[in-house]
Amino acid sequence: MSFEIRRVREDELPTYLESVSTAFLDRPDVDKLAAEVAPLWRDDRVWAAFEDDRVRGSFRSWATELTVPGGGRLPAAAVSAVTVVPTHRRRGILRSMVATEHDAIREHGDAVGLLYASEYPIYGHFGYGPAIRVGTWTLDTRGTSFHGEVAGCVDVVKPDPEARGAIKTVFDAWRIRHPGEIRRRDYRWEYDLGRESAWGERWKGFLALHRDASGTVDGYVRYRAEEKWEQRQSRAIVNVDDLQALSEEAYIALWRFLAEIDLVATVKAEGRNPAERLPWLLTNARAAVPSDLGDGLWVRLFDVPRALETRTYERPGCVVLEIIDPEAPGGRTRLELDAGPQGTTCRPTDASPDLTLDIAALGAAYLGGTRLRHAVLARGADEHRSGALAETDQLLRTGDEPFCSTFF
Repeated sequence: MSFEIRRVREDELPTYLESVSTAFLDRPDVDKLAAEVAPLWRDDRVWAAFEDDRVRGSFRSWATELTVPGGGRLPAAAVSAVTVVPTHRRRGILRSMVATEHDAIREHGDAVGLLYASEYPIYGHFGYGPAIRVGTWTLDTRGTSFHGEVAGCVDVVKPDPEARGAIKTVFDAWRIRHPGEIRRRDYRWEYDLGRESAWGERWKGFLALHRDASGTVDGYVRYRAEEKWEQRQSRAIVNVDDLQALSEEAYIALWRFLAEIDLVATVKAEGRNPAERLPWLLTNARAAVPSDLGDGLWVRLFDVPRALETRTYERPGCVVLEIIDPEAPGGRTRLELDAGPQGTTCRPTDASPDLTLDIAALGAAYLGGTRLRHAVLARGADEHRSGALAETDQLLRTGDEPFCSTFF
């Protein structure tokens, strides 16, 4: 049967959410969930593939802002809830939904698209590349102490509106400084601090704030405790949900606070930067172990010249790129990227290309954390001038690894 890709009306949210939950192997109360999300979602960003009146696939996004190397920021579309019900796979539904949503992203004026991939092989076909790594840090609190002295103070506080405002202020200051971070939706802060939801368990944890010498909040940590006993001795686990710090002092103090909580033997922080400097704070760096390393945020460039001009480059360079993109007019775009101390320009050109590469590879390397010479291996690249790939790889590379602390 034929299907129609269109926006979802509010009265269709229950059937839409039924389809999404089926694909993600979940069973929420879809009527309650529909009533919950209706005032929160923009209906012009919620799409579905309909077969008669039944939803066979879903695709939605929300507007955010991506911080890029150098501190510039770009309007971005955060893509989520991409599904096709198991009975209707391999019928072209996903490809049709992607094409429709990508057209809408361009109409919204978003320069980049962002997503977390539930399945790795899918999104490279649509121009997305894995741009940011993510991992888990596990700290054995019994096997180490910390260098230096504590600065400022840490207080455990109630997660009330005042505390919510304080941590949002800290995060907003943090995310505009660090490449890869994005703006969070306002209502997310309510869920992070325990708002009831029809989808998922309510957060029941603790919130600690760090204040500097002047009393200003410059860091916070949200965490949950997991009871564990061995041989009648507590070996409790602290699970870190979110830790942000605007200063080195706040960062050290918050980690030290977690490690020194009574009864706790292990601090576990999922969804963190694999390049975290935690081990260097410890007298025994081996007490902090990284694991579960893998792809985090994926990036797709929709306005390539704007994206390349908005970020900065740590070394000068000039290269003519021919970018293969099935969604571009003619299937490819040729641009001259000229990055120097006085600024960067990226303009269409008729000059012969130095390097031909896929849009997904450029998205993967865009934030500076993924090596371009690795990203091109998936679909190949043509080097028309000797050394062009190595030069472009070095041009896009950044000294500090980008990271996104917001999962969606």
